[in-house]
Amino acid sequence: MLIALAFFASATMLESPFFADPLGPRTFPYIISIASILCTLALLLFPDREPIWPDFKTFKKLLLALVVLIFYAYSLKPFGFLVPTAVASSVLSFQISPKIVSSMGTGFSLSIALFFIFKFGLGLSLFALPTFFYR
Repeated sequence: MLIALAFFASATMLESPFFADPLGPRTFPYIISIASILCTLALLLFPDREPIWPDFKTFKKLLLALVVLIFYAYSLKPFGFLVPTAVASSVLSFQISPKIVSSMGTGFSLSIALFFIFKFGLGLSLFALPTFFYR
């Protein structure tokens, strides 16, 4: 709840540029923080009587996913969009279904599809390849 409230408070400090989207940059953080607050309230008001906690194997998978996503976030700028997205989605796909070939295919396909959606569908300024290729 505290994190959601802090996220909401930080979103109020975002400045809107003159030629911004009509909704502005605050809308998405507001939606995410309000959804998080509502989910937290639901958990507090209606707790599960006998929760089933995940085993150690599941915690290891979650920790690996967290590490992969942190490395993904830090690798986007120096390595471009395609390579980090393909690697991260391949590793996460392998956790769901441990088949190397299909996981690599999923990662490659997802990185290409997401690049085209973000670059050409949404108009984001993404670099497909590492920045040293563009110098």
